[in-house]
Amino acid sequence: MNKCLLLLPVIVQTVLLDAAGFASEAEIKQENAEKLPAVITQIIDISEIELPSTNAELLTQAPATDTENSETQPADNPTTNSNSNDEADINIEVIGAEDTLPQSTPTYVIEQEEIKKQGANSLADVLKRMPGFAINDAGHGADIHTGTYYRGASINQSVFLINGRAINTNINTYHGGTDLNSIPVEAIERVELYSGAASALYGSSAFGGVVNIITKEGYSQPKLTSSVEFGSLSQNNQQFTYAGSTGAVKYNFSFERYFTDNRYRIPVGAANRDSQGFFFNADTATSTYFGSVGVDLDKKNSLNFDITKLSSRRGLTYFGFPLQRDRLDHDGFNAGLSWKTRLGNGENSILTTTFGYNQDYFSTYGPTVFQGREFYRTGVLDTQQFTARLDHQWRMTPNNQLRWGLDLKNTDLTGDVLSSSPNRIATNETEDRSVFTTALFAVNTLNISDNFLIDLGLRQNFDSQFGDYLNPSVGLRYAVAPSIAVRGSWTGGQRNPGLDQLYVYDTVHGWEPNPDLKPETGSSWTAGVDINFSENLTGQFTYFGSSLDNRLGVIAGKWQNIGLVDTNGLEAALQLKFARNWSTFVNYTYTDAQIKTGDERGLQLGLIPYSVLQTGIGYQNSGWQANLYVTYNSGARRSLFNRTGDRPTDFAPSFLNLDLSGRIPLTRSLGLIVYLENLLGEQYERVNRIYSPGFTFRLGLSSEL
Repeated sequence: MNKCLLLLPVIVQTVLLDAAGFASEAEIKQENAEKLPAVITQIIDISEIELPSTNAELLTQAPATDTENSETQPADNPTTNSNSNDEADINIEVIGAEDTLPQSTPTYVIEQEEIKKQGANSLADVLKRMPGFAINDAGHGADIHTGTYYRGASINQSVFLINGRAINTNINTYHGGTDLNSIPVEAIERVELYSGAASALYGSSAFGGVVNIITKEGYSQPKLTSSVEFGSLSQNNQQFTYAGSTGAVKYNFSFERYFTDNRYRIPVGAANRDSQGFFFNADTATSTYFGSVGVDLDKKNSLNFDITKLSSRRGLTYFGFPLQRDRLDHDGFNAGLSWKTRLGNGENSILTTTFGYNQDYFSTYGPTVFQGREFYRTGVLDTQQFTARLDHQWRMTPNNQLRWGLDLKNTDLTGDVLSSSPNRIATNETEDRSVFTTALFAVNTLNISDNFLIDLGLRQNFDSQFGDYLNPSVGLRYAVAPSIAVRGSWTGGQRNPGLDQLYVYDTVHGWEPNPDLKPETGSSWTAGVDINFSENLTGQFTYFGSSLDNRLGVIAGKWQNIGLVDTNGLEAALQLKFARNWSTFVNYTYTDAQIKTGDERGLQLGLIPYSVLQTGIGYQNSGWQANLYVTYNSGARRSLFNRTGDRPTDFAPSFLNLDLSGRIPLTRSLGLIVYLENLLGEQYERVNRIYSPGFTFRLGLSSEL
């Protein structure tokens, strides 16, 4: 049965290819109606306003490229102007292709140049400067338990994609959440963040949002880019990418290796402090590989294959009570093949069929002390996931666009539990479980008038574990004026418990599974305004909220549905370019994630700060670059209370952090890169008694050949 279902995308694609003539008829109507209403164009322009920290033009080296071009050809050369215009047209064409996403909520984008400038070592480093995120598990001293949150939702309450293909496995125990180190940073072209009606396209569990990682394609000429860095705490990082094209074939191969021992002095009372006063068992080593090959078969058809491999070895701190000595091995493998077809003669009807395979192997092992004796225990979660997706983007008329398709996913989980401790031997087991899910989705975007559009979305889910359920969504956008647009969205969601929470004993923490768990259900909504204050100043302001019932947690050592959480918050972002080589941004997020039931009723969810402020200023000219970042964090409620006098209402103190990055050109293709982190040198509490190391630095070389 599963094999037949996996063949459905190919069958449907064949049928639609035969119907290409119908698409062509719609294209003829489009060509005869080239005069799209002016205000619709204004709506698209408003929707393309990018947030300050995510705009590709902010604090990047793009102007340096323009400078190099001006050195080659005078600025007033007509040929130069012609080429520039051609490039602009190409960019607009690409943006138009991306406008198939619902317009009723903002799409935030951070480009590769901005990622480089930040000195990101992982996807978590990339996301932490985007609005709405509270990321506690990135950087020195990060503890994998402390999590990544978007708009108050955990990492498994959002959807993560690579090139539009889901990579979440919904594993929760043994630290098996989505690993944000799984893709080499050097392989990332950009990261896109969606919410609202986009959840109908990518998954009913997207209470927070959808993060789509777009990887690089080949260049017209083969190019090798690389960087080598060394710094504090034995940190070293090497990144390499070789990309190019040969005829109709584009290719990209990337590798990244990262290591830090994370051994530094921490204050008395800090998590995982050893007898010498050092942070203990927090070392991290990762190696990631990426490769992609794209082939343009003809003018209408193209194929793309990409593959990633992760090997991660790290120590666990688990807030450090008692002194944690567990280790975590994570091996990941992800591969995907996509076939893109332009039905008819233009871009009005595009069909994409995707097949994917994802494997995550998590192994946690360490000692257990029982009655004064030390025993050994280990827990393994091995997840294999096969996916297939058919996605049809169809502009039926100039004012009506339909995006619909089919998702298929089969998940197999093998869980091995082994302990030699007498009090846990009875829990030793091997579990083999599977779940098959299917979803039909559609989002219809209607231009009701020249300045008003509406998104209507449905996602019908079929789950072999939890039955059938429907998730609707709706969004609207109204252009009040050419420079002002208001928007709003609402979407229903359901996140099912993971197979590990249902069936596999967590020998690391001693948590029991619960096969009677109910899905987390609820809805999320947004309302906002996009404003173009002037040519150089733009802003986006978004109110967001969600209500999530039957949330999952652990009570008395067993997974349970423990109640309701209501979240309300505000995202505000401003971008200003006040001089030719200068730019600045301000991002602010307020999140009130309030527990509404149970013993912690009225309290903020643990580990989620009320306020996070990010601001920065950058200068660049002729390859020189300097960027100053400022981060304010109001502090998060502690979620584990093991010290005498600790109360469930206690918060970690607020902190202010300054980071400085820069690049000094040595030759045309070689540069010296400098990252100075935590300039104030304050050893602040990151979260839950886990402390930063104070001032750290990185020095390195970057080249492009």
